[in-house]
Amino acid sequence: MELTTCDINLKLLPEKAIYIDQFKSLLVSDIHLGKSETFQRAGIPIPNAINAETLDRLQNLCLRLKPDHLFILGDLLHSKFALVDEVLNLWFDFLQSVEADVSLIIGNHDRYLTHQLEKLSIHYFTDAIQIENLILSHEPSPQAHHLNICGHIHPCLNIKTKLDRLRLPCFYFDQIQHLLVLPSFGEFTGGYEVELTSSATAYVIAEDVIIPFQG
Repeated sequence: MELTTCDINLKLLPEKAIYIDQFKSLLVSDIHLGKSETFQRAGIPIPNAINAETLDRLQNLCLRLKPDHLFILGDLLHSKFALVDEVLNLWFDFLQSVEADVSLIIGNHDRYLTHQLEKLSIHYFTDAIQIENLILSHEPSPQAHHLNICGHIHPCLNIKTKLDRLRLPCFYFDQIQHLLVLPSFGEFTGGYEVELTSSATAYVIAEDVIIPFQG
């Protein structure tokens, strides 16, 4: 599904990513590699396959779209327990499989790992970055006359009927604030239910289809 705002044409993808053709850039957020390892240390048996499945999806997107740039808008890693050989080897295999220049904007989960991020062999930024009239950040940072694309919130929408209720991930767009929030790209990351104001639209992901719901 395409969305144009602030003179930027965006392609919202059901894979929970955004592609911007004019910048040849692919945007994802909240990958949370190593979440299974973190839970395992707490005695909760989460399968390690989650890391590989997440990176396989990202690899497939990069191979299909061939972006020049891949921007990860925070929380590539879930915690310090993600910095283990199994996770790092998967990450390096991913980097070798794609041609995009990969950059990370530090998120709240990455913030305490900055002294170790050199291990990941990517560029990283501690603050929001600007590309023409586009602001990329981890947490919302709306600015007048600029489009702010961010992550952090893991937005989802509850859809209710008389017989059922669905909780689905979504892109959350507020046209007054020029704010667009990405859904969490990672597996097993949960979600925060957003409320739709009159200026907001939730672009809900239902398998391979995106459905807009307006406030």
